[in-house]
Amino acid sequence: MIQTIKKAIPNTVTLGNLACGLLGIILLFKGDIESACYLIWLAALLDFLDGFLARLLNAYSEIGKQLDSLADLVTFGVLPALIYFQLFTDKLPAPLAYAAFITALFSALRLAKFNIDEEQTVNFKGLTTTANGIFTSSIPLILAGSSFLQPWFSNPWILLVICLFFSSLMVTPVTLFSLKFSNFKVRGNESRYLLILASIALLAIFREVAIPLVIGFYLLLSLLEIFGSKTDKKVSL
Repeated sequence: MIQTIKKAIPNTVTLGNLACGLLGIILLFKGDIESACYLIWLAALLDFLDGFLARLLNAYSEIGKQLDSLADLVTFGVLPALIYFQLFTDKLPAPLAYAAFITALFSALRLAKFNIDEEQTVNFKGLTTTANGIFTSSIPLILAGSSFLQPWFSNPWILLVICLFFSSLMVTPVTLFSLKFSNFKVRGNESRYLLILASIALLAIFREVAIPLVIGFYLLLSLLEIFGSKTDKKVSL
């Protein structure tokens, strides 16, 4: 009975993630794109919390794993795809606007592969749907402002390339480090701590504009880590 209750706690948080995605879709249809984007941020927090609670309570379950992926598909796959679609509509030729849906399609593929891949317990293969969803959510907020990125994101053709590129990153077999700490020592977690510190500094200075910068820095750190590990192997040989 107690174990059942423990498992229900992180699953309830996961359902909160799904609720954010559904509400975000409704708000998007009503024209409130900015609130829909902020709901993605809230869902990302809940997505972190459900995993944290599952580890804290030792409440892992197969249903929790599947439920998490289903919630992520809606919130970080379908909702971002609809955000892109709205940004593309009336700015790109009609058929090209539907290219936005590749975000949802590749999110589904990425989540399905993650669920059966036992090699992604420490690091990830490809960009996570959560990271891609957060990145997408920053675009309308940047467009509403006057930052140095605003002119770039205002160009629908550049935005289309960004959509296709980041969607492809989700299914590309490139190793990216995760923010899961097995311990809190600096050695072995250098990239994680550096990313966290850089993220705090960038968010404090640039606010929503920092999100693409943080994602870009994360990709750069991951590539440097891969290059470093390959160099170490060559030296040891």
